[in-house]
Amino acid sequence: MADDEERMDDEMLDADEERIDESGNEDSRKESEEKDSVYLPGDPIDENEELEFDKSAYEMYHEAQTGAPCLSFDVIKDQLGETRTEFPMALYLVTGTQAERAHSNSIMVVKMSDLSKIDQDESDSDDEIIEDEADGPAMRTASIRQIGACNRIRHSHIPNRHLVASWSDTGKVHIWDVAEQMNALDKPGAPKNQYFGDKVKPMFTFNGHQAEGFAIDWSKVNPSRLATGSCNRNIHLWQLRDDGNFHVDQRPYNAHEASVEDIQWSPNESNVFSSCSADKTIRVWDARAVGSKACMITCKAHDDDVNVISWNQNEPLIVSGGDDGAVKVWDLRQIQNDVPVATFKHHKAPITSVEWNSRDSSVFAASGSDDQLTLWDLAVERDDGDQAQGKLKDLPPQLLFIHMGQNDIKEVHWHPQLPGVVLSTAGNGFNVFKTISV
Repeated sequence: MADDEERMDDEMLDADEERIDESGNEDSRKESEEKDSVYLPGDPIDENEELEFDKSAYEMYHEAQTGAPCLSFDVIKDQLGETRTEFPMALYLVTGTQAERAHSNSIMVVKMSDLSKIDQDESDSDDEIIEDEADGPAMRTASIRQIGACNRIRHSHIPNRHLVASWSDTGKVHIWDVAEQMNALDKPGAPKNQYFGDKVKPMFTFNGHQAEGFAIDWSKVNPSRLATGSCNRNIHLWQLRDDGNFHVDQRPYNAHEASVEDIQWSPNESNVFSSCSADKTIRVWDARAVGSKACMITCKAHDDDVNVISWNQNEPLIVSGGDDGAVKVWDLRQIQNDVPVATFKHHKAPITSVEWNSRDSSVFAASGSDDQLTLWDLAVERDDGDQAQGKLKDLPPQLLFIHMGQNDIKEVHWHPQLPGVVLSTAGNGFNVFKTISV
């Protein structure tokens, strides 16, 4: 009898241990599921929780800092090849600083090299671009002095010249030729950070706007033609002459009723450009006409300021972003009806940048003051058999990807020669990445 009682006690003890193991495993599974749960912007975060970078969603990811904030930049097309998919990668860009002291600002030509594919097996990979690193991603700069912070900057390549137009917060627009700085970045043995200071002067400066501005764009069809727009609602057209100087038409286009926020030239017509404004409109212009007759189309686009626009390079579409947080897609064949073909209200703060992917006419990127950078594909539609559950099912099916980690994102660009590579700048520096989605 005693032996039977002992066996029963042992069996009960084993059963209790098994239940403890099962309970522990279940708790462990729950903890693992909670740990790996998907975070969406706006979700609450507990004190003991932190967001983790999901490396499996990226093919490449790098960070870079430039000292003073650089809140506008442009990709420089290079001679390394038109469609480059192999790693490591290299790229060039031009940017301008926004230092606190006006005389401490500069225009920077930047080369980032040895940008490697993300190592999925390495738990703590170093993704920061180091200025002086023999092995791994590296950055070199060549800088020239500009008086005043850089509001916005754009690059245009014509034979033997790399033209850069920069809007200064002093109210002046400068044109620079940075060909020498481009060459300096590739010179063997040169310092990692080269400062040309006052030795380089603007090849042309225009102060006729008499106010600062942000709108600026080079023509894609005629790369020596420029349009600039200012906060006093004036738009001026520029043309590089045969003698190397610029002619700026002193007769402004001023149909907008408030600040001109952005300008985009048509990708295939040399005399057509579009603009957006704090007056909530998008306008399309014919540069062959003068005065008010040049404004061909006016579209009531947003419920608040229209901050940015991008003209699709392959389709008659414009995407716009406003202070209302909305991103809207417009068909130019019916834009005068004030009805967009698509409206997305995912962002929770003003839109700061939008740009179409030049290699895929249905894909664009957007950024906002809510610290989000989003990738969208208009070609995606919700399938009746879509298995998305919970909060994910409420996302627009066209939303491909949400990139976070930067504070106050100001500008985003696709690299035209590196398919799927996105660059963005924010208050805490640059990100360069390629997702598995595009």
